[in-house]
Amino acid sequence: MLIVDGHLDLAWNALQWNRDLLCSVHTTRTRELEIAGPGRGQGTVALPELRRGRVGLCFATLLARSTGRAKLDIDYSSPIQAYGIAQGQLAYYRALEEQGHVRIITDAACLNRHIAEWDAYDALPDAQQDNSPPIGLVICMESADPVLSPAQVRQWWEGGVRIIGPAHYGPGRYAGGTGTEQGLTSEGCELLVEMERLGIILDLTHLSDQSFWQALERFGATVLASHNNCRTLVAHQRQFSDDQLRAIVARNGVIGVAFDAWMLQPGWVVGVTTNERVRLSTVIDHIDYVCQLSGNCRHAALGTDLDGGFGQEQSPRDLDTIADLGKVQGLLAERGYSDEDSRAILHGNWLRLLRRAWSGEESDGGNLTSK
Repeated sequence: MLIVDGHLDLAWNALQWNRDLLCSVHTTRTRELEIAGPGRGQGTVALPELRRGRVGLCFATLLARSTGRAKLDIDYSSPIQAYGIAQGQLAYYRALEEQGHVRIITDAACLNRHIAEWDAYDALPDAQQDNSPPIGLVICMESADPVLSPAQVRQWWEGGVRIIGPAHYGPGRYAGGTGTEQGLTSEGCELLVEMERLGIILDLTHLSDQSFWQALERFGATVLASHNNCRTLVAHQRQFSDDQLRAIVARNGVIGVAFDAWMLQPGWVVGVTTNERVRLSTVIDHIDYVCQLSGNCRHAALGTDLDGGFGQEQSPRDLDTIADLGKVQGLLAERGYSDEDSRAILHGNWLRLLRRAWSGEESDGGNLTSK
């Protein structure tokens, strides 16, 4: 079954962590055996594993912050530096596309052709499945700090960015993020105006509670949460409350459930707690919670965030690489979810949201052949 992942930091891993994503996960693990640090030698994501796991489309990030709290590989001292880093990450995706490894998806027509190609590939007998189609990338920006001013949003849109999350951790230039109680800045309000005018989707992930509600009030176009879990299950401001989840559902949005173990196990202490009790079934708990809260299966999806600054040590224990996402279908079936439900959660809900945002089309979100 085709899988769409709503959040992967591919370029950040390739450039800031110096990982060749054309090589297998296992090759990269071997190369990193003598590199110290969380996640090193324990990566889970590379293009070969994406293909093997039928992850035919993902939301691929541009990630650079400029919050005045410099942190290696993420936070930079000035917005101009953050701009340069994000432009470099975008150039990396373009280079992958030029060599035929990926396909950058920017509109509904391109999306439909891409999914049709993957449908045709999956219909082939296994013996004929030698070379899969390219991996589709929807380019998203995690933290709008690289946008030098709201007037520059058009430049990023022309470059291929179709989703923007205004903040990340800390006090962003446009909005308060995770760990703050700050709302939108004046420039943040202008940013939302430009995003809505251009049809850029708003990612509510990482917004502080104050920014979240202000953004929903001011932004009238499509919203989503690319990688977010449920605060009722794991109490932390990084997660969304029931009221926030209901608000996203009311806007016909989609919530991609994250696989980061600290968002799955209550009381996680980074560097101390192990993933001994975190399984893929723990992820299903959050998917099921979203479905029960919304009363249907149209708003839950995957937004794994695998290799988002961590590796196997902070992922579900029964996941070796991203190719294991196919196990989710069986786990959903064990909870009573039908194949149709699984199609919605594994790819259909993200596809429906993108089609609606880009063309106003309200399809069932499944493969083109099922419409």
